[in-house]
Amino acid sequence: MASDTRANREKIELDNLLAPPGGVAGDENGTTQEGEVRDGRESLALPSPATSYGSTMSIGPGASTANLLRIDLDKKISRHTGEERETWDSRAEFILSLIGYAVGLGNVWRFPYLTQKNGGGAFLIPYAIMLVIEGIPLFYLELAIGQRLRKGAVGAWNQVSPLLQGLGLASAGVSINLALYYNTIMAWCCIYLVQSFQSPLPWSVCPSTTEGNVTVINAECQKSGSTSYFWYRQTLDIAPSVESPSVINWKLALSLLVCWTIVYLCLIKGIKSSGKVVYVTATFPYLVLVIFFFRGITLRGFERGLWHLFVPEWKSLLDPKVWLDAATQIFYSFGLAFGCLIALSSYNPVRNNFAKQAYFVTICDFFTSIFTATVVFSILGFKATIAYEECLEKYGNGTDVITNGHSHVNHTCDFKTILVESGSGTGLAFIAFTEAINQFPVAQLWSILFFLMLFTLGLDSMFGTLEGALTSINDMMLFPGVRREIMCGVVCLISFVIALCFSTSTGSYVFYLFDSFSANIPLLIIAFIECVAVSHIYGLDQMSYDIEMMIGTRPNYFFLICWKYIGPLAMIVIFLASIVEMFSTGLSYDIWDAGKGFTVTVPLPWWCLLVAFLLVMSSVLWIPLVAIVKYFHIIDWKPEVPAFFPEEELVEEKNIKPHVTTNFEKHVLGFKQ
Repeated sequence: MASDTRANREKIELDNLLAPPGGVAGDENGTTQEGEVRDGRESLALPSPATSYGSTMSIGPGASTANLLRIDLDKKISRHTGEERETWDSRAEFILSLIGYAVGLGNVWRFPYLTQKNGGGAFLIPYAIMLVIEGIPLFYLELAIGQRLRKGAVGAWNQVSPLLQGLGLASAGVSINLALYYNTIMAWCCIYLVQSFQSPLPWSVCPSTTEGNVTVINAECQKSGSTSYFWYRQTLDIAPSVESPSVINWKLALSLLVCWTIVYLCLIKGIKSSGKVVYVTATFPYLVLVIFFFRGITLRGFERGLWHLFVPEWKSLLDPKVWLDAATQIFYSFGLAFGCLIALSSYNPVRNNFAKQAYFVTICDFFTSIFTATVVFSILGFKATIAYEECLEKYGNGTDVITNGHSHVNHTCDFKTILVESGSGTGLAFIAFTEAINQFPVAQLWSILFFLMLFTLGLDSMFGTLEGALTSINDMMLFPGVRREIMCGVVCLISFVIALCFSTSTGSYVFYLFDSFSANIPLLIIAFIECVAVSHIYGLDQMSYDIEMMIGTRPNYFFLICWKYIGPLAMIVIFLASIVEMFSTGLSYDIWDAGKGFTVTVPLPWWCLLVAFLLVMSSVLWIPLVAIVKYFHIIDWKPEVPAFFPEEELVEEKNIKPHVTTNFEKHVLGFKQ
């Protein structure tokens, strides 16, 4: 009944649009006023003269029927549920949101480390290959799914097949898990950012106490160094191990509250608010990177850092782990399978050329990673040069053997070893980089710029990550009477309460568990099922037809082959290699040894392995669970109502002819027609 009413409404609107100039259908004199009802029909008011995103025409007195129909179709798309669906105000907002989501902290503290570790410039070869066969095709596919089905991940996959609704829930689960610990990184950045206004920087000197006429420097700081001490003791107040009693770190908890409040304020109006914020958050990191680049290439020893980064070691191409690292980095750098790309694209008009945007954003992310690595290693080269010269000054030509009884302690000064010790992740951002900044003139300014950049990178990624989860909740209509502002507030509040586990003395160890297990394996499983669902359930022929309606051209055979064969095969290999690596090397983590002043690697306790398993299952389990519930009709779930899509009009507008299936498409790609 509801569908008949909607169909009648659409027919009335089309009749009104196709009426002769000066009147509406059924009105000979053309005197019907806006909002007036004639013959049981409400007349359709013409939009005001303007140009909107999604339409290429302005409406004026001489507007043609085709133009009016085109603009009205864009309006009706957002009325299929009785409520207007948000849309991007401009293509720039959408593109900047994609760039902000894709270009994140991993570009700064993960890619440079992988490049240096895996053969320098040689690593760019497998990375570029994985970009072509894995990154761009899957990025393109998720944008196409969102724009065509016009729903978040839950609604989109439920429309593909009711048994796949759990796939969208799994994506939403991964997004929420990621948001929990990603915002913790922002909280750490806030602490460093606020304390960057002090002189001297608090991590540049060790704390000391005065006892009479004697100044006593903190023993732990003397052993670890001021930057490591500030990170592990004063910021994290870290416990000896994950099994130690937990004590709340109120400074970190307050910073976490501030960060979740900022995220809420930016997302309170959905893409209408976050779409404006990205003009700053997506562009500011590039400004800071350019500033750091020109600063970095003026530092002593920068060329040695770039040498170790880019000089290729061709033999590394024969190492399977190099290819595995390249595939994994591409996969997570673009944020594939989180459901966020589907959600962001669902707010696009149906005629948006998402293909050009997919190419632009993925290539932009690729070159941003290379540029970021250049900036990072120019500064790390400076830091390593200073450390190397100090080592030579202390131990002579590089090696000094100190005899103490029967033991020998060797001190070897090696530039590459010092450079590699900078590592990645938190070790790079909060220890190695801060140590380099300590050597800069006006160190406070550079520290403010650096941590403000990290904060905006994290904030951008949070927009896309949480938007994917919120869009899915909204499309499921679980709480139809609740306003978005309230729903967003509840999600952020619950997330903050859960994230308090990261603000304890054992919080950094819990953070490691989330970082290592909540996303990696689940995303591989989700992306694999996505490719299988599009290739074998929705059909590559139907997807090709949908894409042709939206952008005027069908996807090339290479993309279709990647979706059906290459992508799933790559994910299986990555998954199996990851499992083998886990069991062969064992699961361990780094603990802070205050007595030694450095971290020590120890095995994870058994209950942490259980937590890791639960983190994986918290998202993946939705896939079989929902399929079983729906297959056996255990719960009376309402069927998914498709969003309005102007298929006939798009076919006529783009003059799309029936496609003749070739033998290759039929036998290799599985086209049904």
